[in-house]
Amino acid sequence: MPGVPPTHAEITATLRAAGCVFAEDEATLLLAEAAPADLERMVARRVAGEPLEVVVGWAEFCGLRIAIDPGVFVPRRRTELLVREAARLADGPAVVLDLCCGSGALGVALAHLVPVELYAVDVEPAAVRCARRNVAAVGGQVFEGDLDEPLPESLRGRVDLLVANVPYVPSTEIARMPPEAREHEPRVTLDGGADGLDVLRRVAAVAPRWLAPGGHLLVETSEEQAVAAVAAFVAAGLAARVVVDDEAGATVVVGTRPDE
Repeated sequence: MPGVPPTHAEITATLRAAGCVFAEDEATLLLAEAAPADLERMVARRVAGEPLEVVVGWAEFCGLRIAIDPGVFVPRRRTELLVREAARLADGPAVVLDLCCGSGALGVALAHLVPVELYAVDVEPAAVRCARRNVAAVGGQVFEGDLDEPLPESLRGRVDLLVANVPYVPSTEIARMPPEAREHEPRVTLDGGADGLDVLRRVAAVAPRWLAPGGHLLVETSEEQAVAAVAAFVAAGLAARVVVDDEAGATVVVGTRPDE
């Protein structure tokens, strides 16, 4: 009937026909988040391939609701390993730098686990706007620019934890990614170059100038890239190790600046 919102069963069937694996759960969330007048439009956006997190305006990450805008990378649950490891390494209040910050999810999640002085950077204007909304809640600052280029000189040598969810998909693999990622997230947030490690190497190279003695750099990679990522960290003068969560399918490389 005109004006009658679709039922849970109808939404589930529509999403399932569109290829949504978790159609029933997504239907539940859409019904909970949408105003009745917006429900059909939001279902249509999801059917068209927009990430669910963009449609509802937030992503769950480390138990938090992180605001997500169109054109902003959606934080993955596997990246929670990076946050947990960074929190474990924190020794009291920490100066945290989040490069390639996207929505700001990593820094915000860390701020809910340990006391932090948070700085974040992204090159994408849409990500910077989104991150500022999220980071404001924990009193951090967000800069727009390429990696460390916009950072204040006063931060040099002070960073205890540098976290970076860099793009690490090899360029030739982008076409094989799910449409909701390759069509709705900026390519710059996905494409890591020929072997997927171009940005990781750049981050490793600049990290020592910002890390405090004994400070740590944490970057997510794939399991297959870990050996090459460790080599990049070592070439930058960092002691490196790999942390893996097989259940989550997550791999994090941790580099530590030597104590002086």
